Amino acid sequence: MSADSSAKSSLHFNRVVLKLSGESLADAGGRGISAHEAGEIARQIKQAHDTGCQIAIVIGGGNILRGAQFSGSNALVHEATAHYMGMLATTINSLAMQDALESHGLQTRVMSAIPTEKIAETFIRRRAIRHLEKGRIVILAAGIGNPFVTTDTAAAQRALELEADVVLKATRVDGVYSDDPEKNPHAVLYDTLTYTQVIEKKLRVMDATAIALCSEHSKPILVFNFKRDGNIVRAISGDMVGTWIGEPKK
Repeated sequence: MSADSSAKSSLHFNRVVLKLSGESLADAGGRGISAHEAGEIARQIKQAHDTGCQIAIVIGGGNILRGAQFSGSNALVHEATAHYMGMLATTINSLAMQDALESHGLQTRVMSAIPTEKIAETFIRRRAIRHLEKGRIVILAAGIGNPFVTTDTAAAQRALELEADVVLKATRVDGVYSDDPEKNPHAVLYDTLTYTQVIEKKLRVMDATAIALCSEHSKPILVFNFKRDGNIVRAISGDMVGTWIGEPKK
């Protein structure tokens, strides 16, 4: 066995789906795409990729557009149309992340659930797995291609399809709290949770459909603070960062 193969065999997680919010690409409290923020995320992802872990990324589009902007009885845009617009926003973010990652010398592929052959490959499960096996980072754009489905659910869906070991939910806080830690100084940080506890306590981790998908297939979720430098590497290495959702961590 080569040294490279030995290092890869000792990984805690060999393949992950990293879920980033669209807001993670923007300056705090801002909108759009910050070159600095995208660059910092790309730097951390490179550190994680250098360990040999296979990484697929799902990015939201909330820094550009949210469907809620068009909700209500007097909305000019139909809600389904707004969701398609949001999918295109995720594609914009995916292209930005692609270039940020490639500026660090990484090989990437953007794969879209909506055919956009001029800028991205159409998502095909077997092809995505092959890209991962070749060491390419796969950036999954446009959700699953259908309206009324969040990018959280898309991350859970793709994790199942790609046989990822875990869904890494990157946030700006240290994990899942009993309440909003920015509003309640007494909010408790959970180390571990079951899927049932997340639903029963109505914890705002991922949407209910995403949690149900992961629960049904025993796909664990790790919620952690990506703003702490090195946490992406720690997460894929199996360190106790953030909140573990699922069966007890081995």
